[in-house]
Amino acid sequence: MNIHSSKELKRHNYLVNEIEAAYHDIALKLGLPDSSMIVLYAIFDNGDSCPLRDIINNSGISKQTANSALRKLESEGVIYLESAGPKNKTVCLTEYGRHLAERTAGKIIKIENDLFSSWPQADVEKYLELTERYLRDFRNRIGELL
Repeated sequence: MNIHSSKELKRHNYLVNEIEAAYHDIALKLGLPDSSMIVLYAIFDNGDSCPLRDIINNSGISKQTANSALRKLESEGVIYLESAGPKNKTVCLTEYGRHLAERTAGKIIKIENDLFSSWPQADVEKYLELTERYLRDFRNRIGELL
């Protein structure tokens, strides 16, 4: 069987990879590993704290990667963990962590918000609708494959 990517699929994969590379580059320029940036972003976007399960469920990183990033951030005095029940934890920013998150994740969130604000609302809605559709259909097809 000889299957090759279509021109559109190649373009899609290129764009997805370039977006991920842009996030990687900005994390490096701001002095953070990708996983630490993802965790800081999730917490900062939620306020000063975030349930650990939400960070894992909403960030796209594995539980193991999140836990490694949390241990590193905790050892650097950026975050601390609070118990939120027998099996739940909340990740909280320290004062230093708040300042770091503002200088890093906060800048990225501002850029992202500015970009969407500069697009016509119909374009934003269409982009999100098509992205969600692609993800849903892709997951359904993977489910059929497995």
